[in-house]
Amino acid sequence: MTPFSEFRVQVGVPLKLGDDGFGEARIVPILGGTALGSGISGRILPGGTDEQRIRADGRTRIHARYVIEAQDGALIRVDSQGLRHGPPEVMAALLRGEKVDRTQVYFRTVIRFETAAPAHDDLNLRLFLATGERQHDCVILRLTELA
Repeated sequence: MTPFSEFRVQVGVPLKLGDDGFGEARIVPILGGTALGSGISGRILPGGTDEQRIRADGRTRIHARYVIEAQDGALIRVDSQGLRHGPPEVMAALLRGEKVDRTQVYFRTVIRFETAAPAHDDLNLRLFLATGERQHDCVILRLTELA
C-alpha cells in the first residue's frame, strides 16, 4: 500500500463519563495538529473529539471526528472509526499515560473524508486505513488508501 498522509493529532485530557454497562465511555478533546503527505497536507483544527468505549480488558472502540484545513484553505471533515487493543498490562499502562512499545498495541482505524471543496472531491469517494500510535500528548495516524 502507498502512504497517503501522516496525521499528528494533538489530544487533551480525557473526559471520563463512567461505565454504563457497555464499558467506560470517554471523550478525548482534539486540540489541533498537522496532516503531512502527498495525499493531504494541512492543519487539524481544534474542536474535534475522539469518543471511546473501553472494556474492562482494555479493548477500545474509537470514533474520532475532526476537521482539516488543507493548504489550499479547503475544509475536510475526518470520520475515523477503529479499534485499539493489546495485552492487558500494556493497555493498562497506556490508559495511565505511560509510554508503551507500539508494536505491542493493535491500533487501526478506517478513515472517511467529507468535503464540499471541488479540488478534493475525490476524497469523498475513497476509504483509508490508518495505523495508529498513541503518544503522551498526541496520536499519530499513518494513512494508506484501501484498494
